[in-house]
Amino acid sequence: MDLVNHTRTQSFLLAGFTTTGALRPLAFLGTLCIYLLTLAGNLCIIVLVQADSRLCTPMYFFISVLSFLELWYVSTTAPTLLHTLLHGRSPISPTVCLVQLYVFHSLGMTECFLLGVMALDRYLAICRPLHYQALMSRQVQLRLAGATWVAGFSAALVPASLTATLPFCLKEVAHYFCDLAPLMRLACVDTGWHNGLHGAVIGVATGCNFVLILGLYGGILRAVLKLPSAASRAKAFSTCSSHITVVVLFYASAFTVYVGSPGSRPEGTDKRIALVYALLTPFLNPIIYTLRNKEVKEAMKRVRVRIRTMLKEA
Repeated sequence: MDLVNHTRTQSFLLAGFTTTGALRPLAFLGTLCIYLLTLAGNLCIIVLVQADSRLCTPMYFFISVLSFLELWYVSTTAPTLLHTLLHGRSPISPTVCLVQLYVFHSLGMTECFLLGVMALDRYLAICRPLHYQALMSRQVQLRLAGATWVAGFSAALVPASLTATLPFCLKEVAHYFCDLAPLMRLACVDTGWHNGLHGAVIGVATGCNFVLILGLYGGILRAVLKLPSAASRAKAFSTCSSHITVVVLFYASAFTVYVGSPGSRPEGTDKRIALVYALLTPFLNPIIYTLRNKEVKEAMKRVRVRIRTMLKEA
């Protein structure tokens, strides 16, 4: 990596992935297709929840909020990934780099809190069915959704602001977007204290939410096992299976990258793992919530029928 003087006007270089020859356009087109399908899939879920009255439930409200979040989450990093795949190493200004860092982590922390709220919703639906509508009223849904965004964007201020104060002596970011670990490696000073604080903030936030989710699903498991028939138990579990799949994908990759010392992993590992939680997970979420959900499939059929009817009448 190139040595540079620490100035306010210096630019970073996003290294991206090393692709040559025929692989470069194939990698670009493949990533572009995944990105566009991610946008289309999440937009489809948002439209379905708004268009079909049978999906106007707390569970689908939170799924639509997650889809809205994923639109911004994937759009924070996919453009720089596409640019580095097409053009190789790409310059990025420190301001844009730090904004990307903050927005990406804010949305990631928001998703972390939102997954906890979604687990709470499933717990109340299964364990408190008689009081569910009162406990999860529309006003409560909006407040919980709003709280996840406020908490996420507030928690991300700590790592982003500390990173912004560092002096940087190197400029090549070994990643396809500005993330904590690659930026820490560019600093002129020892970042051990920063790494510890970053790990503590992110670890506490994700860890507490993960423990909450485990506790809520422990309660759900106990309640489901008390149900009298196998059919009722299967139905109860089916409403949670999609959420559990998303939680496993999100937390497995997040803990791998952000909990622990960045120096303990070989350089380049972070950007490969990042493809899972920054690109693959937002792409898979709409698939998980549609292919495994009969209500969503039926809603898609009803909306298609309504569209055809409107077109015929027109």
